[in-house]
Amino acid sequence: MSFRGKTVVITGASSGIGAASCIEFAKKGANLALVARRKEKLVELEKTLVKFGINTSVCECDVSDKTQVQKMSSQVMEKFGGIDVLVNNAGFAIYGTVSDLTIEEIESQMETNYFGMVYCTKKFLPKMLEQKSGHIVNVASVAASFGLPGIASYCASKFAMLGFSEGLKHELKGTGVGITVVSPIMVKTNFFDHQSFKHMPKYSPTALSAKTVANAIVSAANSSRLEIIVPSAVRGAVWIKHTFPYIVNPILGSVFRKQMAKKNLFF
Repeated sequence: MSFRGKTVVITGASSGIGAASCIEFAKKGANLALVARRKEKLVELEKTLVKFGINTSVCECDVSDKTQVQKMSSQVMEKFGGIDVLVNNAGFAIYGTVSDLTIEEIESQMETNYFGMVYCTKKFLPKMLEQKSGHIVNVASVAASFGLPGIASYCASKFAMLGFSEGLKHELKGTGVGITVVSPIMVKTNFFDHQSFKHMPKYSPTALSAKTVANAIVSAANSSRLEIIVPSAVRGAVWIKHTFPYIVNPILGSVFRKQMAKKNLFF
């Protein structure tokens, strides 16, 4: 599908999945609002997008801050006059048990991963409803379906995102506005650069490229589905987990507890 002339807002655009998504949408002719905290990274990205002949806007914004989201959304509307696709991609994780993490560390993940998505959705949804068109793509994770030790607070933020999206999808029926969640497995990005992961193996052999997930996000922007799991084969694992949790949960818990025990040996 061509997005030529469409306006796409992407949060967490400075690197990883967000930056890759900007490139894939640009290839299809979309005008882009690049949203992230690191302005210098956005400026670098904007330079790489010049060759596509699209309009862009660099929006320095911490999506966990309502005031900054308000300013960013006003900037987008002034520049483009509307919005066709919102990609809520900004997010991060801090590794650690619930007992070891501080309240502030747990809150910070929810503030960015969940409430940041809510703030952006609340600012742009009214315009989509007015237009009777638009699509919201929320970038979650298979962690939205599996509660895993060591990243319980991150999982909670993604569970919340999926639940919010499902409820909103029902509310949007018949409005012309859609919503789809993209839930990838591990992705090769700077996600694991946080110091809490320093003693953990960064990637598994099955880890996806950011481009693979970006292509799924582009597809999601024109999809009627609630959730797209990347790769699709993992959908079977999600089904098994929900259907036979009494079998799957003990196995998952054992595997991850062993991994955490190995990590603790390094301290």
